[in-house]
Amino acid sequence: MFTGIKETASRQTIVLPRLAKLALQPPQCLLIEGGTAEDRLDMSRYWACLLNCEGENTPCGSCQSCLQIADNAFNDFLLIDRIDEDGVERQNIPVDNVRKYLSVWGQPPHGRGTRVTVVEEAQYLNLNSGNALLKTLEEPRPGNVFVLTAPQRERLLGTLVSRSWVITLAWPTEVNNTPEVAEWVSGMLAFWRSGQGWFQRTSAKGALTKEQALKVVIGCQRELRNSLMSPEMTPAASAMSGLFDPKGLRRLDLILGKAQDSLNYNVNPALVLDWVCTAAMPRKRR
Repeated sequence: MFTGIKETASRQTIVLPRLAKLALQPPQCLLIEGGTAEDRLDMSRYWACLLNCEGENTPCGSCQSCLQIADNAFNDFLLIDRIDEDGVERQNIPVDNVRKYLSVWGQPPHGRGTRVTVVEEAQYLNLNSGNALLKTLEEPRPGNVFVLTAPQRERLLGTLVSRSWVITLAWPTEVNNTPEVAEWVSGMLAFWRSGQGWFQRTSAKGALTKEQALKVVIGCQRELRNSLMSPEMTPAASAMSGLFDPKGLRRLDLILGKAQDSLNYNVNPALVLDWVCTAAMPRKRR
């Protein structure tokens, strides 16, 4: 229950004083980027505990509120994700998952604390669900605060980022791909430079399994993260930074996220990687 939150907090000690200070006057919307998806969700729960803990040392981790938040059972802790009303995980966050809470946000919190609504992996907001959330943020409701989690702020609509206080967690320490994955990523970079040489890789019979393709997509995401943090970190990150402008990097990030979803839905792995290469082709800089 609360153990996972404590373990994440122990790895992210640099942000804890900032969260404690923010809790004195909570911003309407907090954007948590960096770390892993699990880290981001745990820190969202930590934030909710800070705002609702009943103990003297917050968050105590042992009061009813802390324990219920850790178990997603707290009345004033709402979670918006990609699961639709039928229990099916969608490729994007359905607009109905946002709209169903409109009447709830118009009411005071159940307890004496603050209602915290977390949009888990907000990069999956589509235009409709993103606009529905944006309208809510433009019309603040007393007693409500929001949390958006995402790998990088660049993956979100600029209007959502501009209305958020950004907290950046420590990035995962692994920066290098395995030699096999690095070779595939290098092949992508070569294709983006010349427009040649990629399709021979994926057309070879048995060249790719789903697991291998997922590793390639994650490897490309790793180099994208490196290019955003420090382009000199790896040769591939430096090459990526030289090929793409900031808008191109954001577009690549969105494409890689969709590719990962497609692979999880068992789309042909070769077709997925071919689509990544063609859809992300850098546009000529003016």
